[in-house]
Amino acid sequence: QVQLVESGGGLVQAGGSLRLSCAASGTIVHISAMGWYRQAPGKQRELVATIRGGATTNYADSVKGRFTISRDNAKNTVYLQMNSLKPDDTAVYYCNADVKTLIPGGYRYLEVWGQGTLVTVSS
Repeated sequence: QVQLVESGGGLVQAGGSLRLSCAASGTIVHISAMGWYRQAPGKQRELVATIRGGATTNYADSVKGRFTISRDNAKNTVYLQMNSLKPDDTAVYYCNADVKTLIPGGYRYLEVWGQGTLVTVSS
């Protein structure tokens, strides 16, 4: 079993900053990619940012220049630094990881999701 646990959400005023963290635990052999997605009320879940390996990043146009994704491979942890927050960034933020895990007799590849952390940006 592999679990992702997010932290760092909360209430912030527009223009402020928050840093989200997501730590993976369990029988992990390798994590190829980690990312953040978000879901606002009444909307579909959307990609925010992903990071593959240690340096290949991808961002939604709406957060480019404001959000930075980073990763500590030794800790199996991914971060999302969010600056210049806007009310439109209000959503539940979910961590995601593509994980190679050890099972009896071999390996298994999983896509794992965290439980989500709420970010609320007030105007």
